[in-house]
Amino acid sequence: MRLHALEVTAFGPFADTVRVDFDELGADGLFLLHGRTGAGKTSILDAVAFALYGTVPGARAEGRRLVSDHAAVGAVPQVMLEATIAGRHLRILRSPEYERAKLRGTGTTKEKAKATLTWLDGSGENLSRHEDIGEVVGALLGMSAAQFFQVVLLPQGEFAKFLRADSKERGALLERLFDTTVFGDVEKWFRDRAAAGAKKLAEQQKKVDVLSAKVDASAGIEAGADADPVGWARKLREDAADTRDCTVVRLGDAREAEQTARAALEDAVALARRLERRAAAHADLAELDAAADERAALTAERAAALRAAPVAVTGAESRRAAAAAASALQAAADAAAALTDDEARVLIDDLPEQPQDSDRDRIRPHEQRWSAEVVRLDDLLAQQRRVATLDDERSRLDERRRTLAAELAQLTAQRDALPARRTEAADAVRAAEQAAAALPGLAATRDRTADAVAAANELASRSVELGRREQRVVELRTAHLDARAALLDVRERRIAGMAAELAAELVDGRECAVCGSTDHPAPARPAPGTVTKADEDAAREAEQRADAALTDATAAVTETANVIAALRQRCGDRPVDDLAAERDAAAAAHDAAAAEAGELDRRRAQVATLERLDADLQERLRTTQTEVAEVAQADAVAAAEADEIRARIHAAVGAGGSLVDRRARLAALAAAATELLDRRIAAARARTFADERARDAERAATDAGFDDLEAALAAVRPAARLGEIDALVRTAEEARAVAAATLADPEIATLTGDEMVDVAARQDAATVAAAELHAALAAASEADRRLADIDKYTMRLEQEDAKLAPLRAEQNELAGLADVIAGGGQNSRKMSLRSYVLAARLEEVAEAASERLRRMSGGRYEFVHSDAAGSHGKRGGLGLDIHDEYTGMVRSTKTLSGGESFQASLALALGLADVVAAESGALVLDTMFIDEGFGTLDADALDSVMGVLDELRAGGRVVGVVSHVDEMRQRIPSRLHVVRGRAGSTVEIAS
Repeated sequence: MRLHALEVTAFGPFADTVRVDFDELGADGLFLLHGRTGAGKTSILDAVAFALYGTVPGARAEGRRLVSDHAAVGAVPQVMLEATIAGRHLRILRSPEYERAKLRGTGTTKEKAKATLTWLDGSGENLSRHEDIGEVVGALLGMSAAQFFQVVLLPQGEFAKFLRADSKERGALLERLFDTTVFGDVEKWFRDRAAAGAKKLAEQQKKVDVLSAKVDASAGIEAGADADPVGWARKLREDAADTRDCTVVRLGDAREAEQTARAALEDAVALARRLERRAAAHADLAELDAAADERAALTAERAAALRAAPVAVTGAESRRAAAAAASALQAAADAAAALTDDEARVLIDDLPEQPQDSDRDRIRPHEQRWSAEVVRLDDLLAQQRRVATLDDERSRLDERRRTLAAELAQLTAQRDALPARRTEAADAVRAAEQAAAALPGLAATRDRTADAVAAANELASRSVELGRREQRVVELRTAHLDARAALLDVRERRIAGMAAELAAELVDGRECAVCGSTDHPAPARPAPGTVTKADEDAAREAEQRADAALTDATAAVTETANVIAALRQRCGDRPVDDLAAERDAAAAAHDAAAAEAGELDRRRAQVATLERLDADLQERLRTTQTEVAEVAQADAVAAAEADEIRARIHAAVGAGGSLVDRRARLAALAAAATELLDRRIAAARARTFADERARDAERAATDAGFDDLEAALAAVRPAARLGEIDALVRTAEEARAVAAATLADPEIATLTGDEMVDVAARQDAATVAAAELHAALAAASEADRRLADIDKYTMRLEQEDAKLAPLRAEQNELAGLADVIAGGGQNSRKMSLRSYVLAARLEEVAEAASERLRRMSGGRYEFVHSDAAGSHGKRGGLGLDIHDEYTGMVRSTKTLSGGESFQASLALALGLADVVAAESGALVLDTMFIDEGFGTLDADALDSVMGVLDELRAGGRVVGVVSHVDEMRQRIPSRLHVVRGRAGSTVEIAS
């Protein structure tokens, strides 16, 4: 990194714009930055840091107020830095967050921080986001802000503090400079693996304990032996097997005793049942003999009932015929009673009291006369219904007349409104035609905004791709520099060994190609590690390959940058959200116009429809007016016909008379006369049939052996009674047969009735035997179940216990490793892995710093790194002491004087800068600042320090020294003077 120019405005103590030309100031490689205390020397370094990283070093960053208090109202604080980093020429412009006066009203408003990065070498995309700029600067420099502040801006007093710090404080700084995250992850990985292993071991042990407890529970005990759960489980299994065998023997004995008792009980029960059957059979026979007379009477009753059954049927028919004759006579009387009209009384008075067959000649003439009158009245009723139809027709015609009047009014209104509708439809057609004409422009706008959104989205991914390719360029540039350095090293070594290479070609008596002598008394010999031409060619090829890869990667970056530039041109480098909003608005406008244009055909059709509607309305008006005239004529015709029919009805029934009532009365008289004739004829015939059936019934009773019909009917029995008698007789016969068969059974016939049997005693014995069998069976089942459970859990216990040993061995090894990596256990130095790595880095720093400290101290002092453990068990590895060549003793850095401490701190800072730079990819740091501390040196010490600084600038670096010591102004001709004033500070360059 080489700084070219710095421009500061309204920043820190600088009210106006000040510019520092580092190319001019650092032309000699060494310049002095001096001024009075508080003038702003350190602010120059802050401005460089702020331009690169957007923050300032140390405690000054916590104040967060970078704007100058001396600046004029409305001045914008900003810092511009132009530099070359990793071969890229760039300019960074940053403005910090600050408060400014509101444009309207009183008070202030906060202005956000801003930043831009411009590539001055013509390749790459310019940046305006803080995050993007930070990523690019970090990638080019290869270090974070904290590392940059320690390596490039060697801070005042920081390394003196580091020099005297204890291991913990020194480790904190080293962790900020050297990334040890991966080693911390390794420590955590081992801790996590050890914890997981311990958990897994505990879970496995828990499984063994649970299974051991289940074995104990299966054996019926609370706890067993903890020393050897597997052996204890096997012993319990043997005991359970012995118990099971004993219960099997007891179960066999109990089963045999239970079978014997059950057989004895079955024999006793069978004998008791045979005795009961014998006694029941004798009792049934005695009961049947006692009821023999009663069964004989029932048999006689059944025989009489069977003879009386046909007589009862004939008697029933006679009774039904008599009842029918009486019912028919009553019906004839009821029919006569219905004829109450005066015209009907003449007919009733002419009839005899009892119905006769001659009644037909008396009733029929009256019925025919009344029926003829009904027919004539029916014709008048039909004409009366025609009047109602005509009235309904006139109502319908009146309704139709009103409907036609409404239609005429509606058609007239439609015809009057039609011109306005035609005008509106024509306007709609013109609007749709205009929308159709605007569609191509709206489509172009929609496509353009959509393309801008697509370009903005692609721009984001291309920007990430550019960052990756630029990072690849940085890596390949570093590789090329390494290959270049290796080539130069090989060339130097070959040149150094060129004498031996030429000496290898010397032959006695032949002239030397260098001096021409033929005598070669002492030719040079190849030294160890001598480089040959083949080695140089291989190094050159490696450098050329690295250069070609770098060229390809740079071309890829340029190509991607060109694509990004094109994308920016397409999207205008505007936010995606704004472009998406414009795209959506353009799409909505296009869709609205397309919808409007899509209505064009329909609206044109609507105009044509309205034109046709005009002619249609004229035709419908004419048709409706004609129909109104026809309705009026039809109404007049219907009214004339209705008046004629009403006149004929009036003539038939008189004023106030009713055709319906007249017709109903005459129809009722005709129907009643017909009903009376039918009923009287039916009554006469029923009386004749009843007399015949009464004579048949009396004759049937005498033929069946009864004195008369009444005696026969008394002997009749219902079917249920006959069935009951049959059932009683049949049951008695069946019971006698069953009793006889029971007594004839060989098992019953051999009994005398005096046999004795004790069923209860046999039952008690069988119950006791069954209980003993059940108990033996339960004991055997329990023993068998317990043995099965013990077998099952013992097998699982053996399997799980076998897994414990390898788990325990693995966990012991893993826990020991985790303990050692964490700095405990067998780790004698008590150093964690992270501390070990930091100790190695500190050792590298001590070696690099010792070289410069020896030069500054005239060979007296050098650093000594110690990895011994601290006192009181504190962890070691970060100890730093001083070896004094004068005394040969190693002593604490706290024993150094003020000037010696400055020399040691400066050497340590430079050594740390070298190590950090190498850690960051061997990036060449062409510019470095050293802040204060030179006032503690005497003249000789100052000469030594200046010699080291001369070595730094001799290597191509530009070193800026920040000091207010007067002697430094005499030693360093190139100076940047920061002048303090009441209105703010300014700068002056002297050379």
